[in-house]
Amino acid sequence: MAHTKLDPVDFGALARAEPKDEPFRHVIVPGFVFEAAQQGIEADYPQISHPGSFPLPSLTYGPRFATLMEALTGPQMQRLVSEKLDIDLTNRPVTATVRGISRSSDGEIHTDSKSKLVTLLLYMNQAWESSHGRLRLLRSPHNLDDYTAEVPPDRGTLLLFRNGPRAWHGFEAFEGPRRVIQINWVTSDAVVRREGARHRLSAFMKRLFAPEAV
Repeated sequence: MAHTKLDPVDFGALARAEPKDEPFRHVIVPGFVFEAAQQGIEADYPQISHPGSFPLPSLTYGPRFATLMEALTGPQMQRLVSEKLDIDLTNRPVTATVRGISRSSDGEIHTDSKSKLVTLLLYMNQAWESSHGRLRLLRSPHNLDDYTAEVPPDRGTLLLFRNGPRAWHGFEAFEGPRRVIQINWVTSDAVVRREGARHRLSAFMKRLFAPEAV
């Protein structure tokens, strides 16, 4: 798949990636962000110093990060995600949140809400040396060691998965900087409004009690 010098991500690598069905439908693409784009994106990444997910409109960031987000939420990505995960995302709305810090309570085993059809995670950290903080795709909701894939949050690593009642995932607790972008294709515009309101309230409270957070 052709790309231009302005593309921050390697759509061709995603097009060539082979989906896996165990323990649930997913795709992992290391190096999805072009190396030449990494430094600029990192420089323009939102400054986040508080745990939690922040909705994109609540953040301040530079143009190269904005270009990345446009690529992640655009029609080419939607088409490839639909093909790889065998799901029709036509006219499905999208939400975007960004994290910068992990707390010790993060990473507990869970599935995403039923309103989220697909989850995209893009990790934006330098080489990850810790054995913790590595997302695991799990066979059951009770054992973090019962996994078929482990995804280190190295910079540029992309994970896509189709949500469902058995799409359990989690990671060993990690406290400290852990940059990750989350994109979700959701069931309706009502979900976008509800999630946006919830995250805006959460972001407001974080700023209120920790002014340095974002």
